[in-house]
Amino acid sequence: MNGYNRKTPQKRRYEMPKYAAVPIKKARTSKERVPQPKNTVAMLNELRHGLIYKLESQTGPVHAPLFTISVEVDGQKYMGQGRSKKVARIEAAATALRSFIQFKDGAVLTPLKTTSNLDFTSDEHLENDVNKNAVTVDGQKKVPDKGPVMLLYELFNDVNFECINIDGAQNNCRFKMTVTINEKKFDGTGPSKKLAKNAAAKAALASLCNISYSPMMAPQKNAPLPIDDKSSSMELPQIHADTIGRLVLEKFMEVIKGQEAYSRRKVLAGIVMTENMNFCEAKVISVSTGTKCVSGEHMSVNGAVLNDSHAEIVSRRCLLKYLYSQLDLQCNQATAYQSIFVRNTDGQYPYKLKSGVHFHLYINTAPCGDARIFSPHENDTGVDKHPNRKARGQLRTKIESGEGTIPVKSSDGIQTWDGVLQGQRLLTMSCSDKIARWNIVGIQGSLLSSIIEPVYLHSIVLGSLLHPEHMYRAVCGRIEKAIQGLPPPYHLNKPRLALVTSAEPRNQAKAPNFGINWTIGDTELEVVNSLTGRTIGGQVSRITKQAFFEKYGFLMKNLPCLTNRCVSKDYGETKAEVKDYQTAKSELFSAFKREDLGSWLKKPIEQDQFGLVLE
Repeated sequence: MNGYNRKTPQKRRYEMPKYAAVPIKKARTSKERVPQPKNTVAMLNELRHGLIYKLESQTGPVHAPLFTISVEVDGQKYMGQGRSKKVARIEAAATALRSFIQFKDGAVLTPLKTTSNLDFTSDEHLENDVNKNAVTVDGQKKVPDKGPVMLLYELFNDVNFECINIDGAQNNCRFKMTVTINEKKFDGTGPSKKLAKNAAAKAALASLCNISYSPMMAPQKNAPLPIDDKSSSMELPQIHADTIGRLVLEKFMEVIKGQEAYSRRKVLAGIVMTENMNFCEAKVISVSTGTKCVSGEHMSVNGAVLNDSHAEIVSRRCLLKYLYSQLDLQCNQATAYQSIFVRNTDGQYPYKLKSGVHFHLYINTAPCGDARIFSPHENDTGVDKHPNRKARGQLRTKIESGEGTIPVKSSDGIQTWDGVLQGQRLLTMSCSDKIARWNIVGIQGSLLSSIIEPVYLHSIVLGSLLHPEHMYRAVCGRIEKAIQGLPPPYHLNKPRLALVTSAEPRNQAKAPNFGINWTIGDTELEVVNSLTGRTIGGQVSRITKQAFFEKYGFLMKNLPCLTNRCVSKDYGETKAEVKDYQTAKSELFSAFKREDLGSWLKKPIEQDQFGLVLE
């Protein structure tokens, strides 16, 4: 039939009628529901979780009651009144919001729409909002559900973003965004405009609303509260973390001026000091860079080289230099009041820090070793899927002249001088392990431990790669169950942890063989060849064992209130005489062994067998 009767069912099945009606969009009527901004209760619950609203009073006749409801936010009580409990609650929330968010012209604060059939005594509709914003495990705050930019637009009416700067080569761009809210400016940087915008929004929310997107906000089952403050979490407030990061970066840019050839770096670290947590007057105590350790052939028998030039280790040595200078002030009655130390009249140590003095360590990335090895990427922030693997928490060592760490071997932890000189690699404990050590014995070192009470870090702020479980385990968590018998006031310190909102970019360039250091009071920075442990001019660094032993000898001669002023023995023997410090250190090493995490590897003892240079 010439093919005219051949069926084509598949085609016909989808054919439309010739005159099929095209659906027409309904015009939106005035009665049609349109999305509305959140009411004040939902907004407040998103910013402050776990709030409790209380009925303070009910007045007026039964048919027209007037309710008064209160809510406590950050220790302050706010009241609201209304013809229903819901209206009163929204008014209380609005009052609270206005106290800490500078809304422009009342933006976003939407009044409750009146309805014709309100139940003035029902609480059913009130409980739904609370359940949606439930507090997470252990009463910790949770990360907001919305992205920072969206939340910022929802909370404020006058929000303006601007891209003000682009740094770097085409394949490694760095964008800087500024957001202006009610004439206040907040900056953020990132590898893309979107990430820079997010960072700026996070900074604004942290400053204006105390909202944090830090990974520390997620509840950590293996991270209990700090030992000295059971009411707070392990997180340093975001606005403080951002201030610490900004101060260290600004100081680095300031001290490197004129020597830009040495600005190249992979790791940047610094220590910031605050008094009574006043970050408006915070001081940068030290700034340093570096990622290498001394080569075995350059070991020194008189303490004249820097063994470890990793930035965070160098910054701590710079802090030691500062502590010595502050004790120098106590040698003269006319300058004693300027010192951060005071006479200790009720303890076994002659001096102690003034009350309220805190030290904060900034590192632009996670410290090498246990804190970094299991999560090398920013997106590895989920819960550790293998927390019980034997590799978790193991002591690790740096390799001379190289980068990266390896696990310590199950040995007695001894390195010999002649073995290293004959070609064995000189091994140095990882930064994660050294920070864990500081959280037991303090950051003041063994020599100063005969003069002052132990000094501990209040917080550690990272510029990138903060993974809460790994970081907490590395710096204190892996030994908290095993540590015992510490002589008071030594204890397990649990520093607050935080991540800056503008993450440090990943630097793929090869690490240089030099590092810089600067301590408050220095007129210029010092550049050290990390492989030789001496300055690039071949001089002895100002932060070596030799330099500190000489400062210690001066203090023992001149400080008031010291009973034993004899420093006739060599460096190693003098350290060994500080009994409580040595006991705390031995307990630390034993705790690692009890947890089957390896043996602490010590340097050849010949390095400490040098005496004071007598004048």
